[in-house]
Amino acid sequence: MKKIKNPILRGFYPDPSILRVGSDYYLATSTFEWFPGVTLLHSRDLENWETIEPPLSDDSVLDLRGIDTSCGIWAPNLSYSNGIYYLLYTIVYTDRSRFKDTHNFLITASDIHGPWSKPVYLNCSGFDPSLFHDDDGKMWLVNMTIDQRAYRKRFGGVVLQEYSHEKRGLTGPVYKVFEGTQLGKTEGPNLYKHNGFYYLLCAEGGTEFGHCCTVARSKTIFGPYEVHPQNPILSSKGAENYPIQRAGHGSLVETEDHRWLMFHLCSRPLDGYSILGRETAVQNIEWTNDGWFYIPGAENKLPLTEFKVPDLPVFSVQDPPVREDFDGPKLPRAFLTLRESAQSCGISLTERKGYVRIRGGNSLCSKYRQGLLARRLQSLHCTIGTSVEFTPRSFHHMAGLVCYYNYDNYHYAKISYDETAGKSVSITSVDNRTITETEPVPVPEDGPVYLRAAIDGAALQFSYSVDGEQYQKLGPVLNMRVLSDEHVDGNGFTGAMVGICCQDLRGDGVFSDFDWFDYQQADS
Repeated sequence: MKKIKNPILRGFYPDPSILRVGSDYYLATSTFEWFPGVTLLHSRDLENWETIEPPLSDDSVLDLRGIDTSCGIWAPNLSYSNGIYYLLYTIVYTDRSRFKDTHNFLITASDIHGPWSKPVYLNCSGFDPSLFHDDDGKMWLVNMTIDQRAYRKRFGGVVLQEYSHEKRGLTGPVYKVFEGTQLGKTEGPNLYKHNGFYYLLCAEGGTEFGHCCTVARSKTIFGPYEVHPQNPILSSKGAENYPIQRAGHGSLVETEDHRWLMFHLCSRPLDGYSILGRETAVQNIEWTNDGWFYIPGAENKLPLTEFKVPDLPVFSVQDPPVREDFDGPKLPRAFLTLRESAQSCGISLTERKGYVRIRGGNSLCSKYRQGLLARRLQSLHCTIGTSVEFTPRSFHHMAGLVCYYNYDNYHYAKISYDETAGKSVSITSVDNRTITETEPVPVPEDGPVYLRAAIDGAALQFSYSVDGEQYQKLGPVLNMRVLSDEHVDGNGFTGAMVGICCQDLRGDGVFSDFDWFDYQQADS
């Protein structure tokens, strides 16, 4: 047996859904307002993971324009039966007051790499849908329900409804099978069958620092479900100094040698701030004679910092290069855009060979057509850099390097134009909609400008160079805690991203060319 360190996926990889088909493991995670929708990963040794072709990469099947921050795609669910892959996901259109418009969709494929079918609408009674394949051949949609009435619990329990593959839709009555425990906020339901029992694995307590995994079981799929005698089976609640926090939202898988693992989300906060967002970790599961399962060795139900797996052959994965030169025909899968495809956002690899050209979009505060290309921040000790060629003619024109959480919270080192300084570099920071800016520093009219962001814990220092060798500090040390779930006003469920962008707030048709993008981290 070998030990693997948690978390296995660092940075913004929340709501894991794990699936094994033969010797292949597939994992789906949420993407919220980021595009393409749903991140799929593949492994054979449970330690090394590669990102594979995304299932929702076409604007014709995924329209997130106007979606609020931390809405969009929640909690995808992967399953497999009779040669068909099933992928469920929720698009959350509203998350305000007590209301949520949560539309659940299903796509299918005979190959995990696609092509995937057009989305089939299922229901909108709640979120976190999963598909359970019973041994009698029936399939059941499982989801939590939302109760918008002010005098009732908002999280209204777990329901089942049969899914017909032939009809490609739901059929028959809706069965409410579980109200949840006293911990409340029952969500993320996954149904399993083992040794004659149906097991319902749920997330409860909310996805903040009271998050947990709970279990209930029944002899029949419709219940009644009895709760685990030691619920919750996993939680970091009350252990404020423990390195892994917010543990919950579990998904089970049985390995080829009949061991069991539970994948779950977590975070590694810095001073209480989850800058890297919610990540994916794994726990070993042990079935005991009482018919329940536990996490062996988990003191006080805390998530362990390591898990054990058999000595499987190493799954060779090519790490993303430190420097992306944009020489290939496609954008690397590490890069994401906001709410629309890169093409729809005016991002091109072909207009200038060896560069990525970003046509100026709306401001970074917009929910429509942002010219932003970004990747997950996966370490709090890293340096990010880029080379920008840009000719601004107005203060309405901007391009540069951004550390971004959402449209209300970001730090942006930008090239722009000032009536006094001319072409210049400066920083715009937005902290829950409060904007601060540094004085513009003149740079040469011609040639590239090099921008760099150095992150050390909660400290961010931008710098710039006009020759690519000698860098000058730009602005003060900035606070990375601004880019965290806990800091943002309202709901925040994503994580810090780093990227390059361009804005054209006057509609002049300006664009910026980026020669390369560096991402170097000192640890993971």
